[in-house]
Amino acid sequence: MDKGERIAKVMARAGLCSRRDAEVWIREGRVKVDGKVLETPAFCVTSHNHIVVDNTPLPRAEKTRLWLYHKPKGLVTTHKDELGRTTIFQTLPENLPRVISVGRLDLNSEGLLLLTNDGELARYLELPSTGWIRRYRVRVHGKVEEPELKKLEKGLTIEGIHYGSISAILDRQKGDNAWLTVSLQEGKNRELRRVFEFLGWPISRLIRLSYGPFQLGLLEPNTIKEVQPKVLKTQLGYFLEKKRAPST
Repeated sequence: MDKGERIAKVMARAGLCSRRDAEVWIREGRVKVDGKVLETPAFCVTSHNHIVVDNTPLPRAEKTRLWLYHKPKGLVTTHKDELGRTTIFQTLPENLPRVISVGRLDLNSEGLLLLTNDGELARYLELPSTGWIRRYRVRVHGKVEEPELKKLEKGLTIEGIHYGSISAILDRQKGDNAWLTVSLQEGKNRELRRVFEFLGWPISRLIRLSYGPFQLGLLEPNTIKEVQPKVLKTQLGYFLEKKRAPST
């Protein structure tokens, strides 16, 4: 017997939003199932249920797709900004389907950002358990001491927040500025900026070079490139197979 799936998961798979956003939308009364406003995300649905979001029927889940996007400085990674700042989604090609970002890059950060039409994939790639390393090129202000960088590998706690292991290599010190190559597996909100500020080396430029096996390469700022299905299958075969497996 088909027990169904949590509705937030179904909404995310349809590419409408992330699972987290779906739960918020449900609590806001924006989702109906079989004509009734849903009051809690703790609800399972099957293919027999009629789901409506903002008075529009939930679209059928599309084939999972993934894009590489070179985010420039000055754009925020959100669908709607309360301060009215320009978002990355306002600059994307009009023929692109609705996409969500895998994690975020803050306003002044740049570089590789993964975009997908599959909210479940976005959630999967954001989890530390996925094991994907994020690599950055970072410019800091100050005289960098390599022994201090080495200490980052053990992690540190700042104002009650623990940050995990960070690998940081000094590439070049020129005057009062230094370039570093930084890698980490779990990235909390503004983690690198807070960590290096704590060490006395504020970041003046932050560029994400890679996210797991996907590389920024020569992709120009504010341009987007789709990951080919063959590459997607090679890198995300486990997720895709699990997604296709029938519910029990």
